[in-house]
Amino acid sequence: MVENLRSQVVTQGVQRSPNRAMLRAVGFQDEDFTKPIVGIANGYSTITPCNMGINELAKRAEVGIKQAGAMPQMFGTITISDGISMGTEGMKYSLVSREVIADSIETACNGQSMDGVLAIGGCDKNMPGAMIAIARMNVPAIFVYGGTIKPGNYGGCDLTVVSAFEAVGEYSAGKIDEEKLFAVERNACPGPGSCGGMFTANTMSSAFEAMGMSLPYSSTMAAEDAEKADSAEKSAVVLVEAIRKQLLPRQIITRKSIENAISVIMAVGGSTNAVLHFLAIARATGVELSLDDFETIRARVPVLCDLKPSGRYVATDLHKAGGIPQVMKMLLAHDLLHGDCMTITGQTIAEVLVDIPTEPSTDQDVIRPWHNPMYAQGHLAILKGNLASEGAVAKITGVKQPKITGPARVFESEEECLQAILAGKIQAGDIIIVRYEGPKGGPGMREMLAPTSAIIGAGLGDSVGLITDGRFSGGTYGLVVGHVAPEAAVGGAIALVEEGDTITIDAPARLLQLHVEDAELAQRRANWKPHKPRYTNGVLGKYAKLVSSSSLGAVTDLDLFDT
Repeated sequence: MVENLRSQVVTQGVQRSPNRAMLRAVGFQDEDFTKPIVGIANGYSTITPCNMGINELAKRAEVGIKQAGAMPQMFGTITISDGISMGTEGMKYSLVSREVIADSIETACNGQSMDGVLAIGGCDKNMPGAMIAIARMNVPAIFVYGGTIKPGNYGGCDLTVVSAFEAVGEYSAGKIDEEKLFAVERNACPGPGSCGGMFTANTMSSAFEAMGMSLPYSSTMAAEDAEKADSAEKSAVVLVEAIRKQLLPRQIITRKSIENAISVIMAVGGSTNAVLHFLAIARATGVELSLDDFETIRARVPVLCDLKPSGRYVATDLHKAGGIPQVMKMLLAHDLLHGDCMTITGQTIAEVLVDIPTEPSTDQDVIRPWHNPMYAQGHLAILKGNLASEGAVAKITGVKQPKITGPARVFESEEECLQAILAGKIQAGDIIIVRYEGPKGGPGMREMLAPTSAIIGAGLGDSVGLITDGRFSGGTYGLVVGHVAPEAAVGGAIALVEEGDTITIDAPARLLQLHVEDAELAQRRANWKPHKPRYTNGVLGKYAKLVSSSSLGAVTDLDLFDT
């Protein structure tokens, strides 16, 4: 057995007896001091339904660790509910929380010399935050997803949290009455679990399964189902075996396994946020990855799954249809997956998938057969042009007009934009600009679910474009372009746009263009002055000072000693 780092400290003589005494106080017996110490990074909270069921999973993992011959040490990590904070100043803390989670897990595990970590999370930033920490530390680790929520239902239709946001837009446009608005709100979220469509949480859990850092099928299980708790306990046993074998995250998280994850993200129609998060995870692992790599993979991977937000089904439907292993096997059969990548189980991807059929069952239509995909190419496109020289991210599938040219409607914040939409001041053909919402400018790069849902609810989803240096919820769809870099706060071209300027969003050509002469842009740039920072102290102040461009993953530890 690999002797754990903590035991090396506490068995070096009488002078270390205080360490042993404190460990005895938390349950260690004589025979436990030579066992691996395994951290359980527990994301439990009642802040959000995404995380409210996690404590039971943590307890089951604790049982599994003990039965496998190791010693668990449980500690808490934070969460911010994106859905609850959406559209408020609190949403600025969402992306910030990814860094806080990563830092806290690294601090607890390294501070206590833990031999491995089992991280459990539910809401969107729990997953990338945990994986960034895991990649930094490179001690044996596994991620356990808290599980997806079951769909709500009203009038015979499945609902998700996005249904509630869209209902606000429908109500403001006079399409539904107050009774239906509140009926949707009351029924959208029926219990524990993360947002049910292929939004950010389910996207990242699916990607981690594809990358080999979570157990097969675990990413689409419902939070309330018994199999989710069983999977948490099994994950603990697998992790202890990985500690004994010293199977390390950087043996699993490689360039090839990240490509596998991105391929699955494309195939399931995942969230734009995955681009930002995998750039950050790759950096923490030491893997070179750029925005252009997403575009390369997009061009060769079809969208195979009919999932919300733009499709019909939710993650529990995908689970019943064969889950992520079925999607992966289809990609593997067509040479779009690296089958030799290692997983946390000690098996390769090809070995994990050996018994999965190459085509999905014909008694379902959640996963489409290879010859009849939803779309021939992936849905997350990287757009560039004079409005986004470093790049921007757009969802381009399910849009009736993938190219639009129109007048700019410029807003300096999400709130200003939402007010204009709800007041009926946005017309078909307009291109909305929401700026100073980037990593530094927001700070925190808020998601624009409220305005984009209001656009959909008003019936303008196919005729209005929206461009922002902020982010989008995984529940967003329509002709929307986010992560524009450089952002407005650092003088990016988006800061130079004026009301009425002509802009083109051309998804097929991957172009984002401001139709203003170079000389005029140069004059505007000469006259541009940075906005005063919105926060100058506290966590948002620190974040604004340290955070990198979204094109680099919006990380906070980029070249710290060069600044």
